[in-house]
Amino acid sequence: MANYEIDPSILEPYLPKGLELDYFQGKTYVSLVGFLFKDTRIFKVPIPKMGTFEEINLRFYVIRKVGNVSKRGVVFINETVPSKVVALVANTLYKEHYSVVPTRRQLIDSVTDKQIVYEWEVNSVWNSMRVTASQQMKEMPTGSFEEFIFEHYYGYTKLSESKSSEYRIVHPRWKISTVSDYHIDCDFKAFYGEAFDCLNHVKPQAVFLAEGSDISVDWKRTKF
Repeated sequence: MANYEIDPSILEPYLPKGLELDYFQGKTYVSLVGFLFKDTRIFKVPIPKMGTFEEINLRFYVIRKVGNVSKRGVVFINETVPSKVVALVANTLYKEHYSVVPTRRQLIDSVTDKQIVYEWEVNSVWNSMRVTASQQMKEMPTGSFEEFIFEHYYGYTKLSESKSSEYRIVHPRWKISTVSDYHIDCDFKAFYGEAFDCLNHVKPQAVFLAEGSDISVDWKRTKF
């Protein structure tokens, strides 16, 4: 996850109704995320030939306040997968923002560290995220930037200017690895639009690697 500080005014047009931007130490962030769907199932039924695939997404962080409860979640600006079927289902059923491009990944292990590469092709050009990190996993410090980025357990979608939807994401608290090196080669303007051209000219505030885990996503969506 490559995490960039960003002007909150850039995010406001993407903010679903009923939500507020979530700030960390007075700043707002977007994250460019590369990860692997592995053994994906719908209602516990495997998806033949399509259950394992890469996703690259751009997301930001929000809060929904319901009475005295604050629900911390994420909004996806775009989610990129190699499968037309996956994108069609997500976009049709849930009004998500999936796009389809070729993707690929590479994992190189050694005794002390691991190198992970995600790549995706946009306009005949391969974009990439590469990270080198320790094999040793550790807990996220309480109150840390890592905790802020990872500890969001709701997803939100902007259905229209007046309606939003909410779903719950369930997984254990992830462990992280110490990142020793990274390289981000992403044309944010070409893929995410003019508003995100600013990210082409800055370095990420931080780059994190988490181990991941089994995850379940609520099928039912709450509209508000």
